[in-house]
Amino acid sequence: MSAMHYWLMKSEPSSFSIEDLRRRKIEPWDGVRNFQARNMLRDEMQKGDLAFFYHSSCAEPGIVGIMEIVRGGYPDPTAFDPMDHHFDPASDPDKPRWYQVDVRFKRKLRRVIALAELRVHKKLQGMQILLRGNRLSITPVSKQEWDYILKLE
Repeated sequence: MSAMHYWLMKSEPSSFSIEDLRRRKIEPWDGVRNFQARNMLRDEMQKGDLAFFYHSSCAEPGIVGIMEIVRGGYPDPTAFDPMDHHFDPASDPDKPRWYQVDVRFKRKLRRVIALAELRVHKKLQGMQILLRGNRLSITPVSKQEWDYILKLE
């Protein structure tokens, strides 16, 4: 079995929030339409990995909870559904372009750890989410970064 990986996965709370995941328990993480993030979903995320749930494009962007990957990458069916807002007419079910994973709610953090707060910690300077120009909705987190962030809670 491969080593556990850690992730940070962004969602706009107006589309899908930590509360939505808490209510539903397990959900597909669908609609990712960036090739770099897709490759992580398809090739790197494994059942048992942990991820920070990050609220983006909101009043206080930041880490709000923890979830577990409960199913590794598989084709994202929303890409094939013309009625879905994530539809991609160039995606072929026989050669899927887009992938998703299933995530399960673990817990909410005791408080939001805001992006602005993450930026002030020297030990987190190398985090991908903090790098200039990073727009990815999914980024890897090192074990050291994961542990450090949990101590901020």
